[in-house]
Amino acid sequence: MRTHIVIYWILGVFQIFLAALYTGWNLASTGTIEWFGTIAFTFGAGFMAWFAVYLQLVQKKQGGMLVEDQLHADIDDGGPELGHFHPFSWWPITLALSISMIVLGIAIGFWFAYVSVPLLIISVVGWVFEGYYGRAAR
Repeated sequence: MRTHIVIYWILGVFQIFLAALYTGWNLASTGTIEWFGTIAFTFGAGFMAWFAVYLQLVQKKQGGMLVEDQLHADIDDGGPELGHFHPFSWWPITLALSISMIVLGIAIGFWFAYVSVPLLIISVVGWVFEGYYGRAAR
């Protein structure tokens, strides 16, 4: 986590540098400040600093180094088991299709979204219960 903290501090300082450079460039070329870019770079620097401080507080609260930060640790020491995933599942594709049909329905007409909701329900139920039936049953 220490590496992440250092990276975010470096990015914050770089954003401050970019804000100053952007503002100076606009003053030199047009004689006015272009506020949108200046504020965007400044807020970007603030976000990077805020996130670095947050990570510092989290690291301090943990009371020790993470496995990823230890030099003698193996790669698989810090990797928890994420769960069981079916490698040849078609349900994520149907779920993405149904969600995009609902968003499209909201954009062009709600009747299309209403027609797409049953496909969403079928996709979610199929993906959740995929491990309980057929060849993928455990």
